[in-house]
Amino acid sequence: MNKIKYTFLILILLIITVSCKKAQNSNPDKIEQPPNIVIIYMDDLGYGDVSYNNSGTLKTPNIDKLALAGVRFSNGYAASSTCTPSRYALLTGTYPWREKNAKILPGTAPLLIDTAQMTLPKMLKTKGYHTGIVGKWHLGLGEGNVNWNMPIDPGPNQVGFDYSYIMAATQDRVPTVYIEDGEVVGLDKDDPIEISYEKNFPGEPTGLDNPELLSLKWHHGHNNSIVNGIPRIGFMKGGKSALWKDENMADVFLEKAQKYVIKHKKEPFFLYYAMQQPHVPRTPNQRFKGVTGLGPRGDAIAEADWSVGEFIKTLENEGLLDNTLIIFTSDNGPVLNDGYYDEAVEKNGEHTPWGPLRGGKYSLFEAGTRVPFFAYWKGKIVPSQTDALVSQIDLLSSLGQLIGSDLRTEDSQELTEVFLGKSQDGRTNLILEATSRTAFRKGNWVLIPPYKGPAVAEKVNIELGNNPTNQLYNLEDDLGQLNNLSDQYPEKLTELLAEFKAIRGSEYDQTKALELK
Repeated sequence: MNKIKYTFLILILLIITVSCKKAQNSNPDKIEQPPNIVIIYMDDLGYGDVSYNNSGTLKTPNIDKLALAGVRFSNGYAASSTCTPSRYALLTGTYPWREKNAKILPGTAPLLIDTAQMTLPKMLKTKGYHTGIVGKWHLGLGEGNVNWNMPIDPGPNQVGFDYSYIMAATQDRVPTVYIEDGEVVGLDKDDPIEISYEKNFPGEPTGLDNPELLSLKWHHGHNNSIVNGIPRIGFMKGGKSALWKDENMADVFLEKAQKYVIKHKKEPFFLYYAMQQPHVPRTPNQRFKGVTGLGPRGDAIAEADWSVGEFIKTLENEGLLDNTLIIFTSDNGPVLNDGYYDEAVEKNGEHTPWGPLRGGKYSLFEAGTRVPFFAYWKGKIVPSQTDALVSQIDLLSSLGQLIGSDLRTEDSQELTEVFLGKSQDGRTNLILEATSRTAFRKGNWVLIPPYKGPAVAEKVNIELGNNPTNQLYNLEDDLGQLNNLSDQYPEKLTELLAEFKAIRGSEYDQTKALELK
């Protein structure tokens, strides 16, 4: 009799369990566990460099596959038209112009983010996420006087990342070594690293003095220490066993990103996968040389597209794709000649990295900050395109809302439903930034206030947006910003200037001249 009662009890429990599971599965929008979050962050990738934007001649099939299955932001913005400020804003949810040192940093700059400051990885850690960064950092390290032969502190690990495998600054700047959790990878202590951005070390060759040693000729600003035949910005001595091989960089970062998600697949994780392409020097692996016909820049983008495909395969193979939210975007707009003779201009042909937009990297015009931007989450985001205005600054608050955190910043807006493709209600306005100059977008109107300085940065041949008088554009009718309407719409100009100055406050200085470095 007891056996019958016991068996009956077991049957009842099984029925209850199955019923609960069916009830959970009946709601497809229910998040059963926190999603893994991956931000794939490109470097100098323009709005027209991805084929899903129906612009240019490059093909990016792996990126397109994700984009066309996710929500694509036609009005998605980086915070700045240069790298360091955009990266600062992405991780802190704060406009870069609020931090006076948020400019393009040398490789020896101190850590830009205060260790007490709220960051995206810190916020995610409060909800049980393991956090990692693989790739480009360029937000400073240490306190400004780094001994590269000792553990480096503070750095990514002190502002919220549990794991870091990075380059300190950019591929064209010294030190040209990988740093894992604060220590230079593969360093021989008997061959210590020395770094200077002021003067060369005795007996060390440079791009300026030793052109015969170069495999890549410099055009401007890249004529200091030579590593792997490439002249760099800054001077470096020693550390021979730790030097990276430029043509293998994409493979190294891909492998580290793959290993990270495999290692942490049993817990919610956040990976900031900061790829180096197509920033200079463009050094695609031999496997990709010549595949696009656009020279090293096009080939580097093809290599990046392949890397994205391989990374997604890893998520699929590990059973992670169904519960991983992927954000793909770029730190700023495109540039062709950015310091080296690499045929980027000569072989560009009919390709339009800037798409239908005006300007590019360093510019206040749209192509400086409007970048490829989409969110993908298999089974959770319905494929769509939206004109909603969004910024990378908004990811901190929006991801916080998604995972149940109430941590926010002043500038980061909570647009979770927009990032999930469930709402068209984006921002109403946005401050745009380029090398310490700022402009203002409200609705379809863009205001660029007066700035001194050149109209075109001659070395990179990009229009900067500088003009001695106000510029006012209506993007709905004039996406290419060809018609300045400031004289035709004085009331709209006055309205935007007042709102712009109210946000910028005393920080705004319309007399500031541009110094492009």
